[in-house]
Amino acid sequence: MSDSMEQAGSLTHFNEQGRARMVDITEKQDTVRTATARTTVSMQPSTLALIKQGKIGKGDVLAVAQVAAVMAAKKTSDWIPMCHPLSLSGVDVRFADFEDGRLQIEATVKTKGPTGVEMEALTAVSAAALTVYDMCKAAEKAMQIGPTLLVSKTGGKSGDFHHPSLSS
Repeated sequence: MSDSMEQAGSLTHFNEQGRARMVDITEKQDTVRTATARTTVSMQPSTLALIKQGKIGKGDVLAVAQVAAVMAAKKTSDWIPMCHPLSLSGVDVRFADFEDGRLQIEATVKTKGPTGVEMEALTAVSAAALTVYDMCKAAEKAMQIGPTLLVSKTGGKSGDFHHPSLSS
């Protein structure tokens, strides 16, 4: 057996041939699961001021980004090949802005089901950040997105997780 086959055998996303597969969650218990993800869009303070003042020509940037985040969370399995389609019970998107031009985007996704919603939360903040970029690129093309990270997750067999760099 090759090294890659041995490694693949210990990972649930690979079959006995070492090929990717969608994990069978048939026997997993439904539990309440949440995940919170965060990303940042860094821009010039003047660009952030335009967003806050509603002076971006394409419309209300944060409202559109919020809708994009919710839509993306619901469609995560269409983007990420091995994700299960999930029935989400909630998606909450929050924004915080800082004087140095950083816009922080955070999303919390909830479900009651057999698998977690980490990818849905990460997809939500990514879509929101890309929407901010799209809507503001006429004002500034040098915006940067990231880092994007899982802040926390609850529920499921593996238990709770809190990002170690964010622990107090």
